[in-house]
Amino acid sequence: MKKALFKFLAKLNKALLPSYTSKRLDLSKASKIQLAIIGWRYYVTTNALD
Repeated sequence: MKKALFKFLAKLNKALLPSYTSKRLDLSKASKIQLAIIGWRYYVTTNALD
């Protein structure tokens, strides 16, 4: 159940949130909001893969 929820969230993230890797964002120049989005996407992705 938990894994299915995170897989759904991962698909939702891909559709709604911007991808900063394709935009070649420099992490040292990222704003706090951008860092939060990157962290959230990382958290969801690692839990979806477990």
